[in-house]
Amino acid sequence: MAKSRSMQASSGASLAPWLGISLIVILFDQLTKIAVTKVFAYATPYAVAPFFNFLLIFNRGAAFSFLSSASGWQRWAFTALGIAAACVIVYLLKRHGNQKLFSTALSLIMGGALGNVIDRLVHGRVIDFLDFHVAGWHWPAFNLADSAIVVGAVLLVLDELRRVRGAR
Repeated sequence: MAKSRSMQASSGASLAPWLGISLIVILFDQLTKIAVTKVFAYATPYAVAPFFNFLLIFNRGAAFSFLSSASGWQRWAFTALGIAAACVIVYLLKRHGNQKLFSTALSLIMGGALGNVIDRLVHGRVIDFLDFHVAGWHWPAFNLADSAIVVGAVLLVLDELRRVRGAR
């Protein structure tokens, strides 16, 4: 019983750094979106490199503009999905806060999800501005929140591969 309590106490105490990572992601995401909307004109590419532009666009859908042309219900559905994901992630962080790579991955995903939730609640759409392109082909524009989600997902895969390799 004493061991169980100490594990719970350490799990609860270890939640703060992971929430801090999520908060940092949210802050950087929101600050960049504020700056971009103040500096750049909508849908006007600003070349940074031969393969990269800043391009302010709005996305009412999800990744790759999925459901962006729907009638408006998607705003609330994706908002609810982001909040539900954050709740599940907090639960997982409470239980597995001692697993650094796993928790870092979850923290990045939660920060990214909540960054986009804030956009949906405040603006009714997500602000995207990073535009990579090659030979006239453009990857769908994205933002720092999306980047954090992708990096978090990659870290989850790496963590699972490490776990599987360690189980052998």
